[in-house]
Amino acid sequence: MRAVQFSSYGPPSVVEVADVPPPHAGPGEIRVAVRTSGISPGEIRLRSGALRDAVPVEFPFRTGFDAAGVVDEIGPGVTAVALGDAVFGMAPAKVRGANADFAVLAAWAPKPAAWSWAEAGGAAGAAETATRVLDRLAVGAGQTVLVQGAAGGTGTAVVQFAAARGARVVGTASPGNHEFLRALGAEPTTYGPGLVDRVRALAPSGVDAVVDCAGGALPDLVAVAGDPSRVVTLADFTAAAHGVHFSHGAPATPGADPLAVHGLAAAVTLADEGRLWIPVAATFPLSEVVAAHELAETRHARGKIVLLH
Repeated sequence: MRAVQFSSYGPPSVVEVADVPPPHAGPGEIRVAVRTSGISPGEIRLRSGALRDAVPVEFPFRTGFDAAGVVDEIGPGVTAVALGDAVFGMAPAKVRGANADFAVLAAWAPKPAAWSWAEAGGAAGAAETATRVLDRLAVGAGQTVLVQGAAGGTGTAVVQFAAARGARVVGTASPGNHEFLRALGAEPTTYGPGLVDRVRALAPSGVDAVVDCAGGALPDLVAVAGDPSRVVTLADFTAAAHGVHFSHGAPATPGADPLAVHGLAAAVTLADEGRLWIPVAATFPLSEVVAAHELAETRHARGKIVLLH
């Protein structure tokens, strides 16, 4: 089968489509014939080598955390799913390998009828991440949440999950994405110098929690929150210097948070209610995965980047 992998750290050009043996579902797992799969921000950092100290990998490393497809193999102990079911889900965090013709999933949920295959292929990781950080920050009804980098593939999910919990959401993005954020349920503002004053003008009573999906602004984000414990970053490696928690789900590595796999079921409920949209910034054939990584590395994609299988 075809699978995307890289054998050294480096620029997008190090990824390749290789011919490899197909995986098989183990206990508690399923295998899917993949229709679509996502390109995650975390794997861009893995491939570049930015995470080599925190999350070492063995080469060749098969990429892909999100996938959507049709169940074609069911592992021991798995119930409530049948061959031929359309699902979306996450590959095992340590193994990955979802950017392939066949992928093993460790967590999954039924594909919502309202979602296209492209939307489903980029949904699982964003839903898990949004749930993980909002749970950590105990975000609930009546609170105000700032999402830094709200128009990206993860930020859009955080915005919608926070709004679904009854929170008021302020999101940062470039001016061209402000109407887009309003459609998702966020009050937009721009990032960059003056952020603290702009947020205070929008939320004079204060901000209860901050989710950083972009990086590079932690001093301002801590000032907005008033306490570093009320800030979680998904993107800034200087977090510890600011007393901020860096959230990631890589297993057996320092600071890893438990994966919030219950976020997948929550995503299905919200999608069925018409309250969760997975914006797709671009799609690429699996054979053009280098171009997909190049776009992801710009960090200007509005929504998820998805591979078509």
